Amino acid sequence: MSNFIIMVQNSKKELTANEKRIIIDKGTEVPFSGKYYNFNEKGVYVCKQCGSFLYKSSDKFSSNCGWPSFDDEIEGAVKRIPDADGVRTEIICAKCNGHLGHVFLNEGLTQKKTRHCVNSISLDFIPAKENREIAIFAGGCFWGVEYLMKKQKGVISVESGYIGGSIKKPTYEIVSSKTSGHAEAVQVIFDPSLTSYEILAKFFFEIHDPTQLNRQGPDIGEQYRSEIFYTNPQQKNIANNLIKILKNKGYNVTTKVIQATKFYKAEDYHQDYYECKGTLPYCHKHTKRF
Repeated sequence: MSNFIIMVQNSKKELTANEKRIIIDKGTEVPFSGKYYNFNEKGVYVCKQCGSFLYKSSDKFSSNCGWPSFDDEIEGAVKRIPDADGVRTEIICAKCNGHLGHVFLNEGLTQKKTRHCVNSISLDFIPAKENREIAIFAGGCFWGVEYLMKKQKGVISVESGYIGGSIKKPTYEIVSSKTSGHAEAVQVIFDPSLTSYEILAKFFFEIHDPTQLNRQGPDIGEQYRSEIFYTNPQQKNIANNLIKILKNKGYNVTTKVIQATKFYKAEDYHQDYYECKGTLPYCHKHTKRF
């Protein structure tokens, strides 16, 4: 389960009338009727509407309440807001605001004393056996790298964030202050049956200038450095081999290859930046190098 993290799909799913009743209109499905109530397979539960990873199967437990119950969520995936009834706390998908259910505290059902009571109809399930791989690239402002990576065949999701620094849970302000050592980076989830790490790494070297040190275009600073964070030895070997090829072609590559540490998702307003703004990247474009 270590390779399952928050996944954001590129668009919202078309919902059925019953799904809209629950997810949009904040309804509740009949207790004990949901497909995931008495369901114990290993994998990840994702938002039915947008595909964001919400819950790990390892956090699911039996509460006998009639709905799927989880005592924890994937970090940053679920928002808590006051319910319209003025008493309960509603939980919604942090990405698309789709209604999930309610959260209840201090019931003592698990050590975490938390119960996310979720409508099955608000969820989809991805079995642990499904083929997924993670790639992490830093190449200047993460807005442009995210925008271009999303368009590649086999890419399931791309998320902007921070990695490689010394502070836990960094914010954009901290990273921009150049005191934490983090790089602006993107975390790419892809299907290796449809593409390969080498293809994505080559594309990474072709959408930014790997010869620039601690900058990319007008953006200057260590947070804009060119760096590959590998998640397994094969990725490390592929990245180093591509750098060797580029150097043999005459490129003075500054890109570092470092083992991945914890990736922290950036603030919501950094996600899908160019799609939301309706413009194109200002310092990233595709330049053939291989």
